[in-house]
Amino acid sequence: MSKVRVRFAPSPTGPLHLGGVRTALYDYLFAKNQGGDFVLRIEDTDTARFVEGAEEYILEALEWCGIIPDESPKHGGKFAPYRQSERKDIYDKHLVELLKTDFAYLAFDTPEELDEIRNEFEKNGEVFAYNYITRNRLKNSLTLSKEEVQKLIDEKVPYVVRFKMPVDRILNLEDIIRGKSSVNTNTLDDKVLVKNDGMPTYHFANVVDDHEMEISHVIRGEEWLPSLGLHYLLYEAMGWEKPEFAHLSLILKPEGKGKLSKRDGDKFGFPVFPLNFKDAETGNISKGFREEGYLPEAFINMVALLGWSPANDREILTLEEMGKEFDLNKVHKAGARFNKEKAEWFNHEYLKVKSNEDVLVLLRNVEGINLKNSSDAQLLKIISLMKERATFVKDIFNEGKFFFEAPTEYEEKAVKKSWSEGTSEVMKDFILKLQNSDFEAEILKQDIHDFAESKGLGMGKVMMPLRLSLVGELKGPDVPDIMQILGKDESIARIQNAVNNIS
Repeated sequence: MSKVRVRFAPSPTGPLHLGGVRTALYDYLFAKNQGGDFVLRIEDTDTARFVEGAEEYILEALEWCGIIPDESPKHGGKFAPYRQSERKDIYDKHLVELLKTDFAYLAFDTPEELDEIRNEFEKNGEVFAYNYITRNRLKNSLTLSKEEVQKLIDEKVPYVVRFKMPVDRILNLEDIIRGKSSVNTNTLDDKVLVKNDGMPTYHFANVVDDHEMEISHVIRGEEWLPSLGLHYLLYEAMGWEKPEFAHLSLILKPEGKGKLSKRDGDKFGFPVFPLNFKDAETGNISKGFREEGYLPEAFINMVALLGWSPANDREILTLEEMGKEFDLNKVHKAGARFNKEKAEWFNHEYLKVKSNEDVLVLLRNVEGINLKNSSDAQLLKIISLMKERATFVKDIFNEGKFFFEAPTEYEEKAVKKSWSEGTSEVMKDFILKLQNSDFEAEILKQDIHDFAESKGLGMGKVMMPLRLSLVGELKGPDVPDIMQILGKDESIARIQNAVNNIS
């Protein structure tokens, strides 16, 4: 295969997990690095687990992340259709060919019969597997005559197609990330390739589609490593050239062992899905990174470094820069631990370098914040002061709420620290000075300095009660900057209000 072609093949059985986003991203980056194609294929043969709206969610999530496929159900392409449910004729055609080989057979065992055999094995302390040992005494086309098989088919008795695993063969497997390994076929069971409803399982459909779509590299999660031997043999059975494989390690929970799950997100207070997802059955909403306020470019930068290290240990890279540098050989074998604080750090870094005008657009679109009474000019000044302090766009409003609302109460500890006997008289005198002040930050800074000096007071004795009057607590940007944005009338009103209400 001359051209690099990769695919991301999610199942529409629920929201896209963080691990799925990373797989899609690595596929995308590898394709861009190699001048190849990135294909999105929807593997929807598992009708029992199908979730309404999940495919649309996957497409929207990838679009938000900036991971745009070259070919997909939405974008089309010469290998369409890109939904497995629409490709049954293709699978049927290849199944006919596979059944001509010695690599597949029909199995008529009912679930009840298999459960009975499984229980017998368990009573003897053994584990049942449909494999080279047991298949020769079960109800299948290996043990039945051609006439018996045909009779069952004519009577429409349900059956599955199983892969006939070779006996005692050593398979030498190769993985770009994990290197070489081997497996004895005696340890593998005869997996179902086609279910009794005529739909292929992941194994068969996956191999057929990758061949038909000329996929050169299969990049997927490590949960598929145990299936690699079967997939090697399926390519051999069909007489096809197999792609190269790369299995990605797990994204680990913040603490302890194991894979990151939604439960961990709920426990530690962070999302594990790119977008909000509403469960149609329960009505519960699983929160997403987008709705939590993460910028897509910060989110995708964070995801990229969960298992891959760019040159010189760089941490901030655009999607284009990642594509130029991405190398599967530099993807880590070990699991990558998700860190909420690091994710927030990425968002802070991207937010602080955005233009104030871009942040203004984002701020006006934050749900639940009413800024109708604030002008763009005023908001741009607030953004310039608060942006570098914020982790999320919403923090500019939440941490700077004093710009929009006068304090109605004053933090008790701050009052004890900054307001003593005589402070009210000092503030009254300062109001008189402000009546004639030009409300520019630099001039106000000098006015405060001159006033403190004239009163024989340290700057803190003026600055702290001033800040408390304006903000309600001892936080926020420089006091002169706050006063300039609030304006003369509002600043004086707040100071007078503090004098009236703090004792």
